[in-house]
Amino acid sequence: MNLAKIIKIADGMLLTPDTDMSVDIRGGYGADLMSDVLAFSQPDCVLLTGLTNPQVVRTAQMAEFRAIIFIRGKKPQSETLMLARQEDIPLISSPYGMFELSARLHKAGLPSFESNDIS
Repeated sequence: MNLAKIIKIADGMLLTPDTDMSVDIRGGYGADLMSDVLAFSQPDCVLLTGLTNPQVVRTAQMAEFRAIIFIRGKKPQSETLMLARQEDIPLISSPYGMFELSARLHKAGLPSFESNDIS
């Protein structure tokens, strides 16, 4: 699913201008605990989170995510925005909570990229 479609489903506002809207996103993952993101996610997905600090961008970069959506209309800190622009990671703000947004994206065909392997 491309980024433009995800933004439309999320009723999202793109916070990073000059973003390639054709970026292919293969799945989704929602979490606020960045250690879980690193332990249980898969690359090439979109991260749904309520956290807005720069660590979110660093984690997304390490996990090879394609974009970050801030839930409940949250806006990132200026440092977060600057880092995302540097690292070319699109940032989006959506008015929906994590549960609602996850359901909307899944219903539209975006699979979960959350690993259930806790071994």
